[in-house]
Amino acid sequence: MVGEINFACGRCPACARGLRRHCPQRRVMGILNADGSFAEYVALPTANLHLVPDSLSDEEAVFTEPLAAAFEILEQVHLQPADTVVVLGDGKLGLLCAQVLRLTGAAVCVVGKHPHKLALAQRFGLTTALLPSWSPQPADVVVEATGSTSGLKLAMDMVRPRGTLVLKSTVAEPHHLALAPLVIHEVTVVGSRCGPFPPALRALAQRQVIVTPLLDAIYPLAVGADAIAHAARPGALKVLLRP
Repeated sequence: MVGEINFACGRCPACARGLRRHCPQRRVMGILNADGSFAEYVALPTANLHLVPDSLSDEEAVFTEPLAAAFEILEQVHLQPADTVVVLGDGKLGLLCAQVLRLTGAAVCVVGKHPHKLALAQRFGLTTALLPSWSPQPADVVVEATGSTSGLKLAMDMVRPRGTLVLKSTVAEPHHLALAPLVIHEVTVVGSRCGPFPPALRALAQRQVIVTPLLDAIYPLAVGADAIAHAARPGALKVLLRP
């Protein structure tokens, strides 16, 4: 089983509208008033649980939640095969978003700062560009997935007039930038976070999205501190603990 991280009340107007991820009383696993998976015991509502197909390994199944967040973009933005899409950021989420958006037939380019991560994107059949040497043409859709305070300004510079800017980063630090270009160029800004699990599980089972190359390492639980240190390294991708 895999589980959604937002625990909704199931009774409020938001829940009645199917917006359980926006329930005002929600708890969020490991983030807001609910233990994360490093707790000794973890409890999830049964409504949050989804059965993993037998064809999927545990190592693949753990990508369901971030892959669902990538599929959320397709719930919010109508992409067409003629569209040009830039995914800004070559981390785990950026590489997942790029694979999902490519399923629409749109031309997708991953732009990042890490050659080894861009090489992974190329293995997935994606077009890539190294940020310092890239001269962009304004794109129809730009997905900001850098996880940095500078990412939003870069993304704003990459989107065409009346294009769409999808914000995936949840950066805690304050941003200081002029928003006038968004108004002048009539850019649609879409905030996007968690997403639907069923299409993510289907894509994994049908091998439409490849995730195992995103695994940096798997550590036994006895050396969990080493795994956390590895995950904190700049440029690290997915690090797993095996109980």
